[in-house]
Amino acid sequence: MLMEVKNQIRVCLLSIKYALEREMLNKVSFLSNVFFMILNNASFLVQWVVLLSIKDSIGGFTMKEIFLLWGIASGTYGVSHFFFEKAYSLSETITEGSLDTFLVQPKNVLLSVITSDIKTSAIGDLIFALVMVILYDIRVLPLYTLFCITGGLILISIAVIFSSLSFWIVRADMIADNMNSSMIMFSTYPGDIFKGGINIILYSILPVGIVNYLPVSVLREFNLMYFIILVVVCILFISSSYIIFNRGLRRYSSSNLMNARI
Repeated sequence: MLMEVKNQIRVCLLSIKYALEREMLNKVSFLSNVFFMILNNASFLVQWVVLLSIKDSIGGFTMKEIFLLWGIASGTYGVSHFFFEKAYSLSETITEGSLDTFLVQPKNVLLSVITSDIKTSAIGDLIFALVMVILYDIRVLPLYTLFCITGGLILISIAVIFSSLSFWIVRADMIADNMNSSMIMFSTYPGDIFKGGINIILYSILPVGIVNYLPVSVLREFNLMYFIILVVVCILFISSSYIIFNRGLRRYSSSNLMNARI
């Protein structure tokens, strides 16, 4: 069992490696994507510099906490889009009947699909996340890295869950896209500025609170209970996405595409 898991991980890492090598064939394009993503993220911090020059804190966040919040947001986004980019177009893959080439391979279908492509600009997000944690406090880097990974895995799980609705619902990609966009939109604002019903939604239907707000809270002041909740929720999301995708896979209709994938 352990050997099988090890082999599956090895295959996925090789798939990511080959995808990266393909992208690096055009070095100018590759470096430009990375650089402009870093620049894009940095440009959004300007608004916080302006706002916090007027007011000492917003939602209990000073500029130092904003660095942490944006670092977690960029790190989770970077992990999910660099290692599992294909998860964000999984709905189209299902509706177009393009799973055929993955079904005939002797490895896990879901992992094979979502690791079959990368987003090079996500490297810029990962670099930006590293800069943000250095500006905040480099001593929290190990825990910070763990939260970027767990947050990225939750984002991927959400993308897989809603994309898997395409096995049952026509145009489920619209639902998946809206969910993914909403997660990004809310993740860069302090959680304490949201009150009432919105706050409940952000910790349940749209779990930005679990992905971003709780990690920031734990890094500011360690809380064992919050840490356990984060790990448990991450495991639950991963398990749910795997189960839902495989349930839906039973309903999959092949397009009879004669494509090969190496």
